[in-house]
Amino acid sequence: MAQNPTFVITMADGREMKGELYPETAPQSVGNFIALANSGFYDGLIFHRVIPGFMIQGGGYGEDFAEKDAGAIYGEFAANGFGANDLHHAPGVLSMARTSDPNSASSQFFVMHGDAKYLDGQYAGFGKVTEGMDVVNRIATTPTRTVGWYEDVPCETVMIEKIERV
Repeated sequence: MAQNPTFVITMADGREMKGELYPETAPQSVGNFIALANSGFYDGLIFHRVIPGFMIQGGGYGEDFAEKDAGAIYGEFAANGFGANDLHHAPGVLSMARTSDPNSASSQFFVMHGDAKYLDGQYAGFGKVTEGMDVVNRIATTPTRTVGWYEDVPCETVMIEKIERV
């Protein structure tokens, strides 16, 4: 049996989240994440949305809230006709963020802080943090504010130094 690809998200403060990706569950989402990580796309981006007990979201904005976007990919989840993805949105799970358009996922992802079974079959889970949930917990409890129309924005910048596939 082949080993799942692994990743490391290194934060600007040096803390790390490590995990594995599930290509058998969401092959295009995993391929997209790896390609973006390998190209340096995520370097210097922020976690721009933080909701304790739910999730932390990043991968789409710089510190100045300038949007950085990649091309949209197919939504690999049951409600979009993709039946192979049965990953439960439990703490640590990585999933693709999207708009109401089921095929609008691009570069943004979220890491579950709580359990959200209602997201199962509605969003493309594609990996899981296996080490560094203390980092997820720390980010999830960061005080937040509203900036323009953006809600749940950390009061202090939570910057991704880099994401690597290892």
